[in-house]
Amino acid sequence: MEEVKQAEEGGIQALVEEMLDSQKKILQELRKVIVGQDEVIEQVLISLYVGGHCLITGLPGLAKTLLVHSVAQTLGLTFKRIQFTPDLMPTDITGTEIIEEDPATGRRRLEFVPGPVFTNVLLADEINRTPPKTQAALLEAMQEREVTVRGITYNLDPPFFVLATQNPIEMEGTYPLPEAQLDRFMFNIMIDYLPEAEEVKVVQETTGEPAQEIAQVVSGKDILRYQELVKKIPANEDIVRYAVRLTGSTRPGEDSKQDFINEWVRYGASLRASQYMVLGGKVRALLKGRFTVSTEDIQALAKPVLRHRILTNFHAESEEITPEDIIERLLKAVAPPQSGL
Repeated sequence: MEEVKQAEEGGIQALVEEMLDSQKKILQELRKVIVGQDEVIEQVLISLYVGGHCLITGLPGLAKTLLVHSVAQTLGLTFKRIQFTPDLMPTDITGTEIIEEDPATGRRRLEFVPGPVFTNVLLADEINRTPPKTQAALLEAMQEREVTVRGITYNLDPPFFVLATQNPIEMEGTYPLPEAQLDRFMFNIMIDYLPEAEEVKVVQETTGEPAQEIAQVVSGKDILRYQELVKKIPANEDIVRYAVRLTGSTRPGEDSKQDFINEWVRYGASLRASQYMVLGGKVRALLKGRFTVSTEDIQALAKPVLRHRILTNFHAESEEITPEDIIERLLKAVAPPQSGL
């Protein structure tokens, strides 16, 4: 039994080293076309290693689409893009049935034509440019990894990721995503303008010689193996409890221990937030060379996990209090584990 245990541990160690090597290669390829945005890239890759979907929020022109396309290239995964517009229909995403005629017999039958959701990496570009009815067409695919059309269920090949971009909801012609769909996204990643030095570098590179080609460095099968590895990384019960307390503290109610939550929050985060903080913490720990999740990992991922799951009320909006402000106060108010592990 001891020999079996040692062999398993040796296999896990080898897979961790392989994953870290792959991470370095992925970053090396992405930096051929993406300048800066290291934290954004890290969070996107964490979501891929977990198997979660990602919502990327930022103003136009901040390379959101380029980032997603580049990630798909490095992973060697099939990639499709949907440009969301006000007139987009649900069947434009999932696919539809058309009438086909058999040339030999002349008989007609319905044939299902798969939509762009049948891919490994789906870029839902400007997802909040289309009404909620069409946005909701992605719900089943994101949660169950399958699509149902006219009562027939079609499975999506793993791995399957939705990487959606959206413009800030204050912009004209945007539709806020329904709460049920927001909750399906592991992270809401914010992209901001680059510092001047990095913006100068971007302009120089994009106005000169063509950018270098991005090479595939891992495969879809590798990603699935890394996802299984992540589940084997331990998380101390105190750390899990800390993640649960952070999530629970976002919910208003009579038993809320934070007065500012009742004052500013309409709805708090669901159980998925705790799960994603712990899973994301496991990946972050591995990428930092550790085998256990720490308080730092949970705190580092609290904002991307919680910011789209906290719905503020009128009082918060009138005082210009954002979910970011609330999360920062929670991180100070909720005591971390004594051990820090």
